[in-house]
Amino acid sequence: MHDRVYKTDDEWREQLSPEQYRVMRQKGTETPFSGAFWDHHGQGVYSCAGCGCTLFSSKAKFDSGTGWPSFWGPITPSHVNHHDDRTFLHARTEVVCNRCGAHLGHVFDDGPGPTGLRYCINSAALVFEPQEQLLADGLSAPAYE
Repeated sequence: MHDRVYKTDDEWREQLSPEQYRVMRQKGTETPFSGAFWDHHGQGVYSCAGCGCTLFSSKAKFDSGTGWPSFWGPITPSHVNHHDDRTFLHARTEVVCNRCGAHLGHVFDDGPGPTGLRYCINSAALVFEPQEQLLADGLSAPAYE
């Protein structure tokens, strides 16, 4: 795991777009079917838009019909953290980047195999690196722990 990233609120506001700041630092949620990656089908890796920590592979992405990018699991489980979220009068499990603490979305237990989980992630919290770029950078396809 990379070293933790700590920034002031002003530093986050300077680095992130207003929508990214709202989602990642204020625990906002994108409108369904509005984000850049909900219907994205490229092969590669999705990383945290705040710190670059690798989070999800396109190999784990599936169409959940919810309007948000959905994955059955992270590339490396220790790169995400889970917290109880009791907002909006029901219990959910929030997913955050373990490196910078950014709010990513939520995880639910109604996903496909092999995990049965659905990581429902905001596009604003992600950046995508295509497989071709990973290979050009000398990196291999991600493996799952």
